[in-house]
Amino acid sequence: MKIKIVNKSNHPMPGYATVASAGMDLRAFIGEPILLKPLERALIPTGLFIQLPVGFEAQIRPRSGLALKKGVTVLNSPGTIDADYRGEIKVLLVNLSHENFIAENGERIAQMVISQHEKAEWMEVETLEETQRGAGGFGHTGTN
Repeated sequence: MKIKIVNKSNHPMPGYATVASAGMDLRAFIGEPILLKPLERALIPTGLFIQLPVGFEAQIRPRSGLALKKGVTVLNSPGTIDADYRGEIKVLLVNLSHENFIAENGERIAQMVISQHEKAEWMEVETLEETQRGAGGFGHTGTN
C-alpha cells in the first residue's frame, strides 16, 4: 500500500527496521532538546504529515527499548491517527522513571503501525447471547 506523506523534518522517512516489523520508528523533530522530569509529559513533533486511505488508521505506540531502558512511554497508547487528519504527527511522551529524560532531535521516540479497521453499525437488541464468562470482568479468569 502506498501512503502519501509530507516530511518537513531533516530525518529519514519512517521505515521498517526488519522484514517482519509491524511498526515504523518515528523520530523527534525539535529545535532544541526537551527535558522530561519524572512524571512529566510533552507533545513531541515529528515533522510528518500523512494522508491515509479511508478504512485505515495509524497507531502510535511506545518503543519497547525506550520504555525498558529509560521508563519513557507513549501516554495515550496506542494513539490513533484517523484517515481524515492532516495535521502534524506528534507523540505524547511521558517519563515514568525516577530520572530526568532528555528527548533529542532525531531520536526514535515511538513507532507507528498502519492498520485497517471496520466501521461498526449498532444493532439494538433486548438481550445478548449467554457465554460461559458472562459479565465477569477484571481478573475474572484468574491472575496466573
